[in-house]
Amino acid sequence: MEESPEYANPFLAPEFAAGVGRCRGGARVAIIHEGGEPVGFFPYERGAFGIGRAVGLGLSDCQGLVHRPGVTWDPQELLRACGLSVFEFDHLVEEQKPFGEYVTGTFASPVVDLTQGGGGDGDGYAQWLRATYPGLAKTTLKKERRLGRDLGEMRFVFDDRDPRVLRQLMDWKSAQYRRTARMDRFAKPWIVDLVNHLFQVRHAHFTGVLSVVYAGDRPVAAHFGPRSRTVFAAWFTAYDPELRYYSPGLIMHLRMAEAAGRQGVRIMDLGRGEKEYKDWLKTRELRVCEGFASRPHPVAVAHRLWRRPVRGLRNTVLAHPQLRKPADRLLKTVGAVRTSGPLRR
Repeated sequence: MEESPEYANPFLAPEFAAGVGRCRGGARVAIIHEGGEPVGFFPYERGAFGIGRAVGLGLSDCQGLVHRPGVTWDPQELLRACGLSVFEFDHLVEEQKPFGEYVTGTFASPVVDLTQGGGGDGDGYAQWLRATYPGLAKTTLKKERRLGRDLGEMRFVFDDRDPRVLRQLMDWKSAQYRRTARMDRFAKPWIVDLVNHLFQVRHAHFTGVLSVVYAGDRPVAAHFGPRSRTVFAAWFTAYDPELRYYSPGLIMHLRMAEAAGRQGVRIMDLGRGEKEYKDWLKTRELRVCEGFASRPHPVAVAHRLWRRPVRGLRNTVLAHPQLRKPADRLLKTVGAVRTSGPLRR
């Protein structure tokens, strides 16, 4: 991972694959050898009938075969050795050329380059953001000061070790999913277990980081995500909905970017997806791919026929604002009805 910068994302670390395997099962790691020496590894999940998928598909924002520079490999041999008829991915790193013929779509994945503006300590990025979006920066900082006046002195902790705040974050996020009629990830016990497990992992190349914005002693926003030495993945962010008018989520991302830069992080990966705050914060974009690598097999054909139309419909809606915005409003309306309690007759 450290020899190849494109593989520095913490979702590619063995600890993430091991965590998914520990909490859900089915995770595997294939080791690639050249001349009897290990030169790479391929994390995946194997289901019934040889149906494979990227580890943590739906949760992971970066996927691929991690290898030393110059290593060559054949996808058909890889799938055969892993006992897979098909391998589904949705955030494959663009560098994975051997999988290229199986890619069905390539998408922008915004990132914050914390070396932007020079210095590499987060302050350069903060100056860049103020220069690029002066109105946004000014308004956000004004709201932060007002929040401090109303609730107590503002305080930011980049790496908080309080498990009670982690539980609060998951409760906030779960409520947000329900309000917006999204799938509640934290209703799945294995995802709760995975987050709790990764919170305890402390390695130089993989650490689960809980960041918290406090007003006085009250947590108002929190984020949990993994980091490697140089890449910090934005994963789960949530805030107290009673304080939404203070823009606590945006305050959180600004403080995280500054603190991460001072910790030696070079890239904060915001993950694939169309969000207004990502457009504000990003300095550039990476490209990630989705698709189905497969061998000639009836199961592979059936899996693609089942999954590809669902993917296509979702991507069409997300790619067009005239479709995405009405769909988002509909989901919020459904969520409001669902969370308002039983209807009175």
